[in-house]
Amino acid sequence: MSALLTLESVNAFYGSAHILHGLSLSVHAGERVALIGRNGVGKTTVVNAILGLAALRGGQIHLGQHALQKPRPYSAAQHGVAVVPQGRRIVANLSVEENLTLGAAVGRKGPWSLPEVYKLFPILQERAHTPGTALSGGQQQMLAVGRALMANPALILLDEPTEGLAPVIVDQLADIFQRVANQGTALLLIEQNMSLVVRVAERYCAMAKGAVVAQGSVANTKASLATLEEHVMV
Repeated sequence: MSALLTLESVNAFYGSAHILHGLSLSVHAGERVALIGRNGVGKTTVVNAILGLAALRGGQIHLGQHALQKPRPYSAAQHGVAVVPQGRRIVANLSVEENLTLGAAVGRKGPWSLPEVYKLFPILQERAHTPGTALSGGQQQMLAVGRALMANPALILLDEPTEGLAPVIVDQLADIFQRVANQGTALLLIEQNMSLVVRVAERYCAMAKGAVVAQGSVANTKASLATLEEHVMV
């Protein structure tokens, strides 16, 4: 498998605050990887480093064969990486359909279009002309995922996608993530809900103090769930 995303000995900062300390990880084509760890270890900073929102001051980030010398949000999109950000970031004053169309602005060709996204999320079609910020939390998360799919990415970064959502919505999203992955899209899932991780991911990378300290395969067993939960206990 070829690596879609590679971070090698990455050091990332917010101002003078050193957050990522020599972090290394990779995601290959079609792979489903979970990035786990307790709050404050730098998981979201991994995404922000890729997008250029955290300063890269050491190490390398590659998207496929392309080295990001100065990471920028548009660079990720151009190289087939879409982000479902923490907090969803639905654009206010735009309808559901307009928010979805934003995802297609990068112009990448692929299987995902408005009709295909609406098949995956029928509720979004029903509410296509509703302001995106008027949706429920679960519906907004579906909109954020649909917007990412509209970019026809090879890899989606999912930053805490189930935060604050009811268990029934989490179950729906787990099924959707599995369907998306089964169509060949790679996933990097940043998540605290270990039952979701076990359902969706094939491999995990556990973080502590700004670095990956453990990794392995995810098996759908009680033993693996207990092992994963050890890495996110506060």
